[in-house]
Amino acid sequence: MSSSPHTESPSDDFFYDAYNRDDIAYGLDPSASLAAYLSQIMPAENVAKGRSRAIDLGAGAGRDTLALAGAGFDVESVDLSERGLSRIAERARQRGVADRVTTRLADVRKIEFPTEHYDAVIATTVLDHIPAVDADAVWQRMCDSLTSNGVLYVHVHTTEDPGSGVPPGNASSAPVSETAGAVVNYFRPNQLAAMAIDPKANLRILRYEERLEWDYTHGPEHQHGKAILLAVRAGYHPAWYGHPAAFPREK
Repeated sequence: MSSSPHTESPSDDFFYDAYNRDDIAYGLDPSASLAAYLSQIMPAENVAKGRSRAIDLGAGAGRDTLALAGAGFDVESVDLSERGLSRIAERARQRGVADRVTTRLADVRKIEFPTEHYDAVIATTVLDHIPAVDADAVWQRMCDSLTSNGVLYVHVHTTEDPGSGVPPGNASSAPVSETAGAVVNYFRPNQLAAMAIDPKANLRILRYEERLEWDYTHGPEHQHGKAILLAVRAGYHPAWYGHPAAFPREK
């Protein structure tokens, strides 16, 4: 893996090295379930129409932010990595969507979520980077901030992860991620699904899965345990055909 010219990693930017590489950690491709949803619900012609609002929490180097911006959303990208946010701005300029992307250096626990404000709320590996009690509070604010046709995409590490200190992950012999130290809140089996069906969340699940995956995008190869949720506001029924799409209408 190639890397950018070496600069000293700031002590307060845990992910600086991962985002400073030429081959940026986690790659360029957006999360697969989110990309499938956007391709079905937000076709290219929507870009020319009125814009929708999105917030990408723990945006990293911007793979989901860029997909949202490309689909016509105005995106607020929030992260604690200053280097990650600078890479988002750089990539947004390269793709011609800089006018749709705003970066914000902030802790997700300390930002405000206006009620019924966002048409998309994305949280890819962020609720697992904060203590459980904080994650519960941020989760509820995320849900409350969705509009009536809003979509929520959440991605967390689970106790299947080899970095987890509890079973079954702690019994795994698979290699652990170089950034595992940032995960402080491994989700139990079905925990994220239970949060989504709680009446207080006011959500309807479109897709949920728990899986193991191998990651080759940063550092030595390693394994993760993940839970992935794609949900919409309860009562919203978009033309969703699944991921991969099953029996969509022929064009």
